[in-house]
Amino acid sequence: MTTIAPVRRRWSWASIKNAGFVQRLPVWVWRLLMHTVSRSERTRFNADPITAVDYRFDIDFVGDGIRAHRLDVISPLPGAVVGTPTEPGTPLPVYVYFHGGGWTSGDKAALTKYCASQAVGGMVVVNVNYRRATRFTMAHMLHDANAALAWVSANIAAYGGDPERIVLGGDSAGGQLSALLSAAHFRPELAEHYGIAPAAPREHLRGLVQHCSVVDFSVMFERGFILGLGFIRMLLPGPLRSTRSRGELRRAADYLSPIEWLDSSFPPVFVTTSERDYFYTANLNFIERLREHQVQVDALIYDRDNANTLHTWQQNYRYPESQEVYQRLQHFVHDVTGPMTIAATAAAPTAR
Repeated sequence: MTTIAPVRRRWSWASIKNAGFVQRLPVWVWRLLMHTVSRSERTRFNADPITAVDYRFDIDFVGDGIRAHRLDVISPLPGAVVGTPTEPGTPLPVYVYFHGGGWTSGDKAALTKYCASQAVGGMVVVNVNYRRATRFTMAHMLHDANAALAWVSANIAAYGGDPERIVLGGDSAGGQLSALLSAAHFRPELAEHYGIAPAAPREHLRGLVQHCSVVDFSVMFERGFILGLGFIRMLLPGPLRSTRSRGELRRAADYLSPIEWLDSSFPPVFVTTSERDYFYTANLNFIERLREHQVQVDALIYDRDNANTLHTWQQNYRYPESQEVYQRLQHFVHDVTGPMTIAATAAAPTAR
């Protein structure tokens, strides 16, 4: 189902970027911008913490002690999820989330309230860090994501989660990472390319959530796109990082681009985007390709007049549009992981 949401209007510097007045941003400028806003985002997005959940921060899922290999587990406290007919202690579905940041930036800490907002909807949420560019490539990131999934499969039952009912998700670059990890579980040749052994049985991956995700790299080759091709090069190994051949770069980008690895075995997907999103066209292409393969898709798409819906607006709980995303997301998770056992909308936090 696709919903076009109602409209409002407001302009900002970010919306000017989305309108296309800033084009072909180099990697170093992006990293500077993200460094500038990261601390304020952590504060703004996590104001008024949700108290009806249990927070377990900074679990080392690899065992090497670095922050890039830490995750948080956020689960609802007893009685926090209303309307459930199941017995106390019944395992909940698990939502594993990867933050965005253009592969170079970002941290799970900015997504704490977003994740808690989903936990009170009746799920155990795992909020994951991973190694980032430019020091590390997509292969490192995918190995980290797979290692986090292995930890979830082995340990999440101790936190009240069901390791056989997992939904992956993410925003922007984190959305791409979660989609590529999903694809690697369903396409052995992709897993082989990156040298990973899928961490979970494919039948345990019940769904995928995508917020403004980088799911189609072909848009990055289009004239006037906001991100430079350096964002592709930095994700590639060895000599490909310095290639000047657009043909070679396009072929290499296929292994980064989730849309190239879809087939009818792919799990159901929930996509949220807007006309103000840098990757709006990429997300529309992704939805169309999923439908061509007859994969179940639920899409929430806002038009340009919704001023709140800039790239990755879903992180900001204050927006009514974010609250709609949360309610739809919670229904999606319960729909794809089994019978609806909660009144998700009754548990959703109120907008501020």
